[in-house]
Amino acid sequence: MSERVFVTGTGIVSAIGFDCEETASALKLSASGIGRITHLNTVYKEEIPVAEVKATDKELMEMAGIQQAGFFSRTTLLGIIAARQALLQADIKDIKAYKTGMVSATTVGGMDRSERFFKKFIIDNSRGRLRDIITHDCGDSTERIADTLGIKDYLATISTACSSSANAILLGSRLIKNGILDRVIVGGTDALTLFTLNGFNSLMILDKNGCKPFDEERNGLTLGEGAGFLVIESERSVRKDHKEVLCEITGYGNACDAFHQTASSPEGEGAYLSMKKALDVAGLEPGRIDYINAHGTGTKNNDLSEGIAIERLFDKNVPLCSSTKSFTGHTLGAAGAIEAVLCVMAIRNRWIYPNLFFRQKMTELAFSPVTDFQYNKPVRHVMSNSFGFGGNNTSLIFSGS
Repeated sequence: MSERVFVTGTGIVSAIGFDCEETASALKLSASGIGRITHLNTVYKEEIPVAEVKATDKELMEMAGIQQAGFFSRTTLLGIIAARQALLQADIKDIKAYKTGMVSATTVGGMDRSERFFKKFIIDNSRGRLRDIITHDCGDSTERIADTLGIKDYLATISTACSSSANAILLGSRLIKNGILDRVIVGGTDALTLFTLNGFNSLMILDKNGCKPFDEERNGLTLGEGAGFLVIESERSVRKDHKEVLCEITGYGNACDAFHQTASSPEGEGAYLSMKKALDVAGLEPGRIDYINAHGTGTKNNDLSEGIAIERLFDKNVPLCSSTKSFTGHTLGAAGAIEAVLCVMAIRNRWIYPNLFFRQKMTELAFSPVTDFQYNKPVRHVMSNSFGFGGNNTSLIFSGS
């Protein structure tokens, strides 16, 4: 466990941009990607806001450089675009130069194509059409992204609900620390589907006016879609190639409170433990954290549980904190990686992001989130939280030089 883990490339696609540059512009303008449904064919088009990527599947295919029509889910296309960006920034010209792996996360996999298949299958149940659902499996997106990039040494797919891509980053970091791989493309990708929209709507946790994390009047989350990927490398490969380092992954922690299938524990035990573990791995005291990119979904239960855990760990010295889901929506399996990319950007640019739509402090908490975009802040260590259904909680710490 001697190798340090460095981030050398990032890529991102979300409702607020198709790359880091577009994303940065939206963040600085406090421009949320939440709005009306335009691409998903649902009866809730006029009723439930989402954070859609502003492109059709055909347009995404062109961006991904995919010529073959069909057999590529929206989830896969988003992932290819973001992963390629990360490799480009990391200046990796020969993927085979070092032992390289991919750990990718998703929750819906190719469900968007499956849903379209079943509508046709009900009318025409010809078995020949079953070829249209070969992308359904979560591992399909990982394999197709890896094949596109030429990655062969190691592949893994993680699906732990909303902590999925944070766990992908955690696993990739451990693979490098243990000398199993020299570099790993880590992250996650998820597309909006009828299944997720209808499922979360049935749980009655979607805000019909758009999410407002940590607000007293919060009323639920807003679903989003997108992909985020990071290239992480060992200290050995970075030094050998004289690579520019964006930041270092210094801490990570995963804990499961197993309180409920969908709800966080009232006292935030799992959240507290994951944050505490991340600090312990990094060898940092709580006071060293400059900014927390909170999980902050905007639901009654999650924000209170996470807020209680944050105050328990940081006591009266809670760092600057916000939820960027007010920009991107909750991208489920991609959330941890998208927010990880934003954390890297925060360190590199000395930025703190605002918690959009916040109006009134929660009565149960002493702290309030940041409400304006802040420049030139001392951002040395950033904590990113991703908490999933079933109590699977993961915290990551990114550190600058």
